[in-house]
Amino acid sequence: MHDLVIRNGTLIDGSGSDARRADIAISGSVIADVGDDVGSGRRTIDADGMLVTPGFVDMHTHYDAQATWDPELTPSGWHGVTTAVMGNCGVGFAPADPSRHDWLIELMEGVEDIPGAALHEGISWEWESFPEYLDALSSREWVLDVGTQMPHGALRAYVMGERATDDSTSDDIDRMAALTRQALEAGALGFSTSRTPLHRSVDGELVPGTFAAPDELLRIAAAMKAAGHGVFQCALHHPEVPDSVSWLRSIAEITERPVIFNLNQPDTHPELWREEIALLEEAHADGLQLLAQIPGRPVGILESWPSTAHPFMLCPTWGLIAQVPADQRIAELRKPEVRANLISEAPAVWSDFVTFITRTWDKLYPFAGEADYEPDPFESVAAIAQRLGLTPEEVAYDHLMTNDGRGLLYFPLFNYAHHNIDHLWEMHQHPLTRMGLADGGAHCGTMADGGMPTFMLQFWARDRARGEHLPLELLVHRQTRQTAELYGLLDRGLVAPGMRADINVIDFDRLSVELPHLEGDLPTGANRYVQRASGYRATVCRGAVTVVDDEFTGERPGRLLRGPQPA
Repeated sequence: MHDLVIRNGTLIDGSGSDARRADIAISGSVIADVGDDVGSGRRTIDADGMLVTPGFVDMHTHYDAQATWDPELTPSGWHGVTTAVMGNCGVGFAPADPSRHDWLIELMEGVEDIPGAALHEGISWEWESFPEYLDALSSREWVLDVGTQMPHGALRAYVMGERATDDSTSDDIDRMAALTRQALEAGALGFSTSRTPLHRSVDGELVPGTFAAPDELLRIAAAMKAAGHGVFQCALHHPEVPDSVSWLRSIAEITERPVIFNLNQPDTHPELWREEIALLEEAHADGLQLLAQIPGRPVGILESWPSTAHPFMLCPTWGLIAQVPADQRIAELRKPEVRANLISEAPAVWSDFVTFITRTWDKLYPFAGEADYEPDPFESVAAIAQRLGLTPEEVAYDHLMTNDGRGLLYFPLFNYAHHNIDHLWEMHQHPLTRMGLADGGAHCGTMADGGMPTFMLQFWARDRARGEHLPLELLVHRQTRQTAELYGLLDRGLVAPGMRADINVIDFDRLSVELPHLEGDLPTGANRYVQRASGYRATVCRGAVTVVDDEFTGERPGRLLRGPQPA
C-alpha cells in the first residue's frame, strides 16, 4: 500500500506534453507509479476536476535571511512552490566577516527593499564562511526545499573589506576564486553578480562587483569549472546587455555551464530585447549555454501611503505627515487642507528615477479589485484626469484614499513600454528564455511578485483579456522541469515514477491571486506586501502534504539542497 494516492486528476506532468487523465501513487518521498491502476493508499486526495502538476521550482528568490526564521517561506509557500533558489543578483549574507554584518544588511536593504530592522532582528549570524552558512540552513525545516548561490557582493566584502567596491588585486581574485570553489563544493548551486546601477545599498553605494574587471569574473568562472557544477547568474544594466555578451560568452566557454542574465524591456530601449534574443541564438549555435531570465508580467511598483514610494513622498507636507504615528496618518490625510497642500505642492527632486516612478502619470494606474497586470492605457491616472477634468494629482490622491486609505497605484517599471505585454507572450515561447524574476522575499515595500507561479497559470492560460493566451502545458513546463534542469535538480519538476513527490493539486477555475496588501508580519513588525493565492487544493513536498485548501498543514518536509540532485 502506498502512502498517498492522488486520483482522478488531469495531469500536466511538467514535460510539456499534453494533459491527460492519470492517478499518482506516492511512497515515502518518491512517486511510485503514474497511470490508471496505481493501487491503494493510506491517504487519498480526490483530484476530480482538478489540475495536477509538479511543484513549482522558483529559481529567483531572495530568502537568504528569511530562510533562517520563517519555515513557511511566504509568499512562495502559498503559491505551490516546492523548491526555491536564493542568493541571486550578487547579494546575500555569506560569507560574512563579523565586522561587516551591518554593511551586508544595508546592502540587502537597499538592493532588495527588505527592512533593515527586520534583518537585524531576524538574522542570528551562526556562520562566517559560506559552508558554515549552509550548515546553519541544514538545521532548518521548511514547507519547501531551498538551494542557494554564492553572492558576489558578500564575497567581495569578505575578501576585500572596506575596499569592496574598489578594483580587486590579483591576490583578491585568487581568494575569491578559491572561496567560490569551496562554496560550490559545499553545496552552492551557483554564483551570482550584479552590474546594474539600480542595485545600491541604502547609502547609495553600488553593489560590490558592479564594475569588476572581466579578469575577476573569468577567474571565478575557472573556479566554477574546477568545482564541476554551478549556474552563473547575472543582473545586468538593461541597455548594456549587448555589450556584455562577449564576456558572458567567455564565462559560458570556461564553465561549460549555464550562464543566465536578467532580461527586461526598459522604456528607453523597447525593442532591444529582440537583439538580445538574436545574440542568445548565436551563442547557442556555437554550443554555449547562454540564457535569458524573464518575468511573467511587468516589473511593477506598488504605491500607497505606507509603502516605500508614492506620488507625494517628496512633497513638503508629506514630510510633516510622515512624522505622525502611522495609525494616525490617514486621519490627517482626510483633512481638506492637507489634501489641498499635497496636490498643489511641487515635490523635491531626489533623483530622476524617483521622479519617473512617482510622477509619470500616464504610467501610473489605479489598482483595485481583481489585480490587472496589463492595464489599459485609457485607465491611467493621466487619462482619468483628462476625462474628469481633474489634475493627475487629484486623481492619484483620491485613489490612495480609497479602501480606508489603503488604495494602491501600480507603476509598471519594466516590460510595459508599449502599454501591453505582447513581447512577454513572444519571449515565453522562446527556447532560450527561462521563467524567473519573481523575487520572492524581496522588495517588501514596493512589489508583490512572489506569487508569479500562480499568476502565470491564472493570467496567461485563462484570464488575459488584451491579447493571446499561452498553453497550460507550456506554463507548467517553464516553472517545473525547465527551471529544475537549469540548476541540475534532475530529481524533480516532472510527475513520473522515481521522481521526487513534489506535486500541486489545483482548482483551476478558482485559481487566483488576491489584491496585494501590506502586513506587518516581519521581525519587529516591519511591513511587507503580501499576496496570497486561492485554488490550491493541495501542495505536496517530498511526499508530505504541506497545504490543503490554501492553508498550511504544519508539515515541514523542506530541506537544504546541497548541489545538483541526480535523477
